[in-house]
Amino acid sequence: MRGLRKGVLGVALAATVVMGAGGVAGAVGPVVGPARALESLESSAGVGVGAEGGVGSEVGGEADLAHHGHVSLWDGRVGVWLVSENLGPTDVAEATVRLAFSVPMAGGFDLPPACLWSSDRVVSCRTGELKATGGVGELALDLRTAGHPDELTVDITTAWRDGVADRNPRNDRHRVLVLATGDPYVF
Repeated sequence: MRGLRKGVLGVALAATVVMGAGGVAGAVGPVVGPARALESLESSAGVGVGAEGGVGSEVGGEADLAHHGHVSLWDGRVGVWLVSENLGPTDVAEATVRLAFSVPMAGGFDLPPACLWSSDRVVSCRTGELKATGGVGELALDLRTAGHPDELTVDITTAWRDGVADRNPRNDRHRVLVLATGDPYVF
C-alpha cells in the first residue's frame, strides 16, 4: 500500500512540475497544484488514497479521446498537425497530449501558448476543453531537428485527461515513422 501511494504521489508531483511550468511558458488554462494533480491521477488510475492512507475505488467519468493528424519531415524541419477529439460520453475540461521524437529537437523556437518543452525530444501540449461527442482541439507545430535526419519516429499519447477514464486508448496512442521526404505521414 505504502509503495503504491509513494509511486502515485511521485507521478503527481512530476505532473505538477510539467503543468506548472506550462503556466510560466504561457500555456493556457489553470495551473494544477499538487493536491489536484494527485486527485486527478488517482481518479484516472481508478484508485484513491483515503484519509487513513488506504486505497479505495474512485471512478470518475469516462471519455474516449482520439488524436489524429499528420507529421512531415524535410530539411531538418518537422511539421505536426494534430486534432484531438472527445468521442464521449463525458466532457473533458483539459487534457495533455505528449509528442515524443526519436531525435533531439533544436531549442530556441517558439511553441504555441498551450505547449512547452518537456525535454529536447518531448513537447507537451494542453488540448483545452473537449466536449463529449465532438469536442475538438487543433494544434500545429513547426519544429527543427538538431541535425538533418533521414527519418524519425514520433510517439503521440495522452499524458493526462483530467481524471476521466478512457477504455479505448488505441485511438489516442500512435507511433509514426516519418521519412525526410516532406510527405505527410498520417496517423
